[in-house]
Amino acid sequence: MEFHLLPIFTFLSLALVASHATQSPEAYWKSVLPNTPMPKAVRDNLHPEWIEDKSTSVDVGKGGVNVDAGQGTPSSATPSKGTNVGVGKGGVVVNTGSKRKPVYVGVKPGPSPFLYKYAATEDQLHDNPNVALFFTEKDLSSPKKMTMAFTKSTNPATFFPRQVAEKIPFSSNKLPEILNHFSVKPDSMEAAMMKKTIKECEEEGIKGEEKYCATSLESMIDFSRTRLGTNLQAISTAVEKENDQMQQYSIVGVKKMASDKTVVCHKQNYAYAVFYCHKTQTAKAYLVSLVGADGTKAKAVAVCHTDTSAWNPKHLAFQVLKVKPGTVPVCHFLPEDHIVWVSN
Repeated sequence: MEFHLLPIFTFLSLALVASHATQSPEAYWKSVLPNTPMPKAVRDNLHPEWIEDKSTSVDVGKGGVNVDAGQGTPSSATPSKGTNVGVGKGGVVVNTGSKRKPVYVGVKPGPSPFLYKYAATEDQLHDNPNVALFFTEKDLSSPKKMTMAFTKSTNPATFFPRQVAEKIPFSSNKLPEILNHFSVKPDSMEAAMMKKTIKECEEEGIKGEEKYCATSLESMIDFSRTRLGTNLQAISTAVEKENDQMQQYSIVGVKKMASDKTVVCHKQNYAYAVFYCHKTQTAKAYLVSLVGADGTKAKAVAVCHTDTSAWNPKHLAFQVLKVKPGTVPVCHFLPEDHIVWVSN
């Protein structure tokens, strides 16, 4: 399914183009994180026009915006100068049990598997290759083998500069206005996805969790710096080549990140890049080196939650692993478009 977005906030576009030059997200990164390499997950979310540009005039209305909801291809009806934005899915599939059928965790429908206050829906257990699967910390022991597939994300929504994003409403009580500006029909699937993302961002986190939805790269950086300090490392899963086919991967190395203080940011389904970020005191991050049966190399980020006692007892992780809340550390690999921030 696909839909077209008419010029975003015409008054905003005209104001920006007429008189404003705004700092690009990449320039902000370089100014506050000069010694922190930018991971692929961040660079892939930068709009091409704003890469390697210290400042730029931003016209977010020129040509319109096209959004692909992940069930079709973006339409070419929108002029080529428009920003192409995707609302889709993608991730990592893992099956750590050699004798049981793979249990897949769908990104949609239902709540995100990375939101731990929600119970799983029946639709989330299905044979869908665009998934994330939970496993236990002991499964990271080398030379453990896992059957998995790294699937390419089809959510190419890019960051807006903060000066642009802050002028766009992002709240449930402004939903009619948001849908109107994006020319989204209130009863459409796209409207339901946008409503769901905003709703999940507005709800309280679980006990011990600090959560924040970043509507720009600059706000994600600021949230991470205020929680972890200014000496940061940003990491993301990197795969030599995407392969939708399940194959066996061997763990050839596991590196624990230097600090247990982490902020994990998950990309959401929305018309532009929005990340659900959360910080807890009970999460460990690992960088796992893998080699596939076909020789494909990957460095996958795994996050292990050591205290799951506050999670919903019917959360998908417990159904997949057949364990109870608070009994064992629960881990998951991160899709390529998610980011982990760690204190150096």
